[in-house]
Amino acid sequence: MTGQEQLLMQNYQAPRRPLSMNPRKFILWLFIVSISMLFAALTSAYMVRKSEGNWLNVEMPTLFWISSAIILISSLTMHLAVRSAGKDDFSKLKTWISLTLVLGLGFLITQYMGWSELVTSNVYFVGNPAGSFVYVFSGLHGLHIVSGIVFLAIIFYLVLAQKVHSKNMNSVQMCATFWHFLDGLWLYLFTFLLLNH
Repeated sequence: MTGQEQLLMQNYQAPRRPLSMNPRKFILWLFIVSISMLFAALTSAYMVRKSEGNWLNVEMPTLFWISSAIILISSLTMHLAVRSAGKDDFSKLKTWISLTLVLGLGFLITQYMGWSELVTSNVYFVGNPAGSFVYVFSGLHGLHIVSGIVFLAIIFYLVLAQKVHSKNMNSVQMCATFWHFLDGLWLYLFTFLLLNH
């Protein structure tokens, strides 16, 4: 081999594989980014409106603390569900998905009860903007939790049909990604409201 051929071989780079992603995962990430942008805009609007004055300090309902604990536990059960799917442990997979579903519903119920607590404290959707923002943040997040619960119900059906297992993890992993995102989003919103009420 001549010196020139050796130089060419040293500089040769194998063609790189193009970046690829499952189209459904890509759509999920686009959805997550759009939700993040929505709530980033809302928290910015909150800060701008608060700086204008005429702002009532709103105490967060005690039940929002309980719902935060519930959603944290649901993240753990969702993680355990994915782990069980990877091990083809179908009985545990059914249990963890079921528990995540129940905890998701529990979160919605405690959020609704938190709204009742706000009403008892004379904080209404219409009135001081501070109260309106609490309802908007928790209400919009609750709507996204409903979509997460629908996703969980679909996964539960797929588990019963034995279409989720170690060789077919896409759907359960996508559901876990979305659920963990919603959990993190609520913790962010709740912390934001606590620090800026």
